[in-house]
Amino acid sequence: MNPLLELRAVRAAHEGITVLHGVDLSVAAGQVVALLGPNGAGKTTALRVAAGIHPAQSGQLLLGGRDMTGADPRDLARAGVCLIPEGRGVFPNLSVRDNLLMMTFTGRTREEIEETAFKRFPALAHRAAQAAGTLSGGEQQMLALARGLATDPAVLLLDELSMGLAPLVVARLYEQVAEIARQGVAVLVVEQFASAVLGIADHAAVLVRGRIERQGRPDAGLRDELSALYLGSSV
Repeated sequence: MNPLLELRAVRAAHEGITVLHGVDLSVAAGQVVALLGPNGAGKTTALRVAAGIHPAQSGQLLLGGRDMTGADPRDLARAGVCLIPEGRGVFPNLSVRDNLLMMTFTGRTREEIEETAFKRFPALAHRAAQAAGTLSGGEQQMLALARGLATDPAVLLLDELSMGLAPLVVARLYEQVAEIARQGVAVLVVEQFASAVLGIADHAAVLVRGRIERQGRPDAGLRDELSALYLGSSV
């Protein structure tokens, strides 16, 4: 499969300290790639480089084979890259309906956005008039996904979807992520907890101290190696 999103030999730094050391990663349309690793491994930085939010010191960011290194994040968003950051990124004082209304800038009508969101996440339909900040953590994550998907992305970047949520809620959310990928979206998921995402991932990469230490299909061999890779790190 030809990659839709690709990081090639990407190096990146925080305050002069290099945190990514030549990362190679690719995601094809319809594929779910899990980027795993312990805290501090550089996973979120890799995701932010892919979204154009964090600059790469060297290497390339390719989108559909086109070099987008150094592109403005708004240009990447217009080209179909959608980042849903850790912490869900909803407006807590606005209702569910008003959170969705803000996505009409995409050119879709309020009715179209709500119909798609409520069909995919029925729980939100029952909370339409409720302030987003009063929703459960899982419902807030559903709303963040619904807002992101209103942009009709080609590439979906998810950061720690499972953060603070019960395992059953996480499993339901990842079922939705798998369905999104089946519709042809390239999905890159950052997760600290491998078990949360490996059930739906087509490919997994393990990042330790800013380097990809292992990648491939999420088979039994990779699962067996994960503990050693995590425990072998100093983070």
